[in-house]
Amino acid sequence: MQLLDRKRALAIAPLWRLGFRPFFVAGALFALLAVALWAAALYGLTSPAVPGGLLAWHRHEMPFGFGLAIIAGFLLTAVQTWTGSPGLSGRPLIALFGLWLAARLVWFVPAPLTALIVLQLSFIGLFIAQMARQLIAARQRNNYPILLVLSLLALCQALTLAGLVLADDGLQRRGALAALWLIAVMLSLIGGRVIPFFTQRGLGRVEAFAAPPWQDRLLLVLGVLVAALFASGHNLQARAWLTIPFIVLSVLHGLRLWRWHLLGIWRVPLLWSLHLAYAWLLLATLGMAAWHLGWLAQPSLASHALAVGAMGGLILAMMARVSLGHTGRALQPPRAMAWAFGLLNLGALIRVSAGSDWLWLAALCWSLAFALFAWYYAPMLCQARVDGHPG
Repeated sequence: MQLLDRKRALAIAPLWRLGFRPFFVAGALFALLAVALWAAALYGLTSPAVPGGLLAWHRHEMPFGFGLAIIAGFLLTAVQTWTGSPGLSGRPLIALFGLWLAARLVWFVPAPLTALIVLQLSFIGLFIAQMARQLIAARQRNNYPILLVLSLLALCQALTLAGLVLADDGLQRRGALAALWLIAVMLSLIGGRVIPFFTQRGLGRVEAFAAPPWQDRLLLVLGVLVAALFASGHNLQARAWLTIPFIVLSVLHGLRLWRWHLLGIWRVPLLWSLHLAYAWLLLATLGMAAWHLGWLAQPSLASHALAVGAMGGLILAMMARVSLGHTGRALQPPRAMAWAFGLLNLGALIRVSAGSDWLWLAALCWSLAFALFAWYYAPMLCQARVDGHPG
């Protein structure tokens, strides 16, 4: 039976053997193209007609198009390890990916708004259903918080799309920002597992990093609370009392970074990229606390620290590491990836510290970073594992 299953797996084209392959390739390409298009529109170089305008498209597509694609690729692959049951592959994976792609393209073709909404919500709904099926069947209760966050993300997407239908800019902002901070919760959940583990393995450390369960639970609860406050509209206006959850989140993220830090990480690009990206999560929470206290002029600076530095940075670093491991390669990325990590962090720094005249440079840094990943990793992801494993 095992031999038959192996033959069936090997008969599938390599790109469709596990979720990380198509979603990492397409997600990286979408990241560079979407930000390039957004920057071109900001400077008046193009003005494509999309439902609700290009700002509505940008708000929706960065968390729900780019972010969710990489989350799907990672989780559809990780769930196989967590549960011991085969991950999505072959025709079902092609169908799910096709749905994601159609949801990206439908913005730019003449189609009823209902078609856009159905495609968007169908993708996240089927993705959640697949994750729930495997996790619940295996009674993986420790991973149920992931199902909670994904379900809340779906509600945020519905809220954002409702704002699009009703032409309600405030509703769109509430949904998109709540989703972004839910992605921060996901980054915290996954980062809290993989960053210390990768650091331990990458530096040959025997002793595992301590992980106080109460800190992880508090990060989850506060992260969901912050997202709920965005969805309700409370976090859209500066209020001194709302500084409290962001300060506590900042302390917890800072404690994690301090606990995980070893000097050796700065010699290993696959490690310092992860630690720097997580540091942007700390800066984003500090930025929101500063805004609520009146010390920061624009909350969008904190939001972009989260979106560009933390989300973009952790995604790029995770894809670079996971792709090597799951294609049977040594954990030595192409040398150009150190430049990619540096470019992304430079782009994040420019986006949150420079004026609007420099947005083109931030966008260029972002797009070049993901272009480098796509150039070096797409061939790996489209080929069979080098160790002959069918994954």
